[in-house]
Amino acid sequence: MSDSNTGTPQAEPNPATLHELLLICGEDDVETVSDALMELDALAVSVEDADADTDAEKALFGEPGMPAPRGGWQRSVVKALFPDEAEATECATLILSQDWAQDVHVQAIQAVAEQDWVRLTQSQFQPVEITPEFWIVPSWHEAPAQASKVMRLDPGLAFGTGTHPTTRMCLRWIAAHQDLAPTWQRVLDYGCGSGILAIGAALHGAVNIDAVDIDPAAIIASQANAEGNQVNLNAALPDAAKGEYPLVIANILATPLKLLAPLLCAHVAQGGHLILAGILERQADDLKQAYAPWLQLDVSDSQEGWILMHAQRA
Repeated sequence: MSDSNTGTPQAEPNPATLHELLLICGEDDVETVSDALMELDALAVSVEDADADTDAEKALFGEPGMPAPRGGWQRSVVKALFPDEAEATECATLILSQDWAQDVHVQAIQAVAEQDWVRLTQSQFQPVEITPEFWIVPSWHEAPAQASKVMRLDPGLAFGTGTHPTTRMCLRWIAAHQDLAPTWQRVLDYGCGSGILAIGAALHGAVNIDAVDIDPAAIIASQANAEGNQVNLNAALPDAAKGEYPLVIANILATPLKLLAPLLCAHVAQGGHLILAGILERQADDLKQAYAPWLQLDVSDSQEGWILMHAQRA
């Protein structure tokens, strides 16, 4: 094909290129913008913190006694994927013309090379070593020869695939204390995510495990992952956690962990262990102070700026 005026060949459209529309909006507009994008046939929509990787970055979380997690950040980037630039541009024009979109702005429309997303995702998740004998292995990988304990876990909706230092430290503690497993007649994984810590405890001999989370997607993921690993656990909302447990694990974030101190400590049985993670090294003293009325926390492990804290009820 050639240009009839200049004779210069025109580039053929690249069928392997998608286009991404990035919109900046406030927290109150995130849900409306996301819904509008889906109604306008976006292939996918995601929301990110516009201040990510800056001092203004904010974590979103929710726990009993706290406000429900918000649908977006004070300044959010809503990203939408379209088959081509024309559709992305048309979508942006339609949204900006709405009377409710006065505070919505286009950050960019950019090309995104289409890829084999399944294969790309799989390539990013390799087997994770917890100990030389204990590994987390995606379903598409062979387990390492030295692995005597293997957890099969694929990336999904709920966070937690074993790659984060806080998760690895929790699992490492479980593996290092498996001689205590006969005493773990009840285990509580509070804020279970994908159920990885609950499953790790089950693989090391724990029984009667309650894996609780405020996110229904996490509950579904935890149950599915448990079935995939042929272990039993009760995945449910937090009100399913009742009574005392010889082992309580919570891998969340420092702020909710401080607010949850009385609740979590009340669940620790006499002689039982409390494991807390999701804590930065600089937050150790704050956590010790928050838990001091009930238990004495100490740092038992650290990795890449994160720490694991442990307490045992006398």
